[in-house]
Amino acid sequence: QVQLVDSGGRLVQAGGSLRLSCAASGRTFSSYAMGWFRQRPGKEREFVAGVTWPGRITDYADSVKGRFAIFRDDAKNTVYLQMNSLKLEDTAVYYCAAASTTTIRNYVDYWGQGTQVTVSS
Repeated sequence: QVQLVDSGGRLVQAGGSLRLSCAASGRTFSSYAMGWFRQRPGKEREFVAGVTWPGRITDYADSVKGRFAIFRDDAKNTVYLQMNSLKLEDTAVYYCAAASTTTIRNYVDYWGQGTQVTVSS
């Protein structure tokens, strides 16, 4: 069992940066693929970024590639999403996720509660 608590969302101006954090409980955090998804207003939830287990290979949605970075600190049971050059269309509720598979893009076992990111002009 893994419990995820995501945080860090707030109002930010377009072009700005923000870092989201996801704290995980559970002794086997390091054996899960971790990732971030988002749900924009009126849209379905979509994959944003993931980091595999093992290998720490990262994967990004085309819409955020080059602007967002995901990284994990297994010693702290935490995964982060660094978001730079934010755009209005990045406004969404962001969800942390964990998967018992190697990658997370298409399969999730656990979800965080979500954190709101609002990008203003």
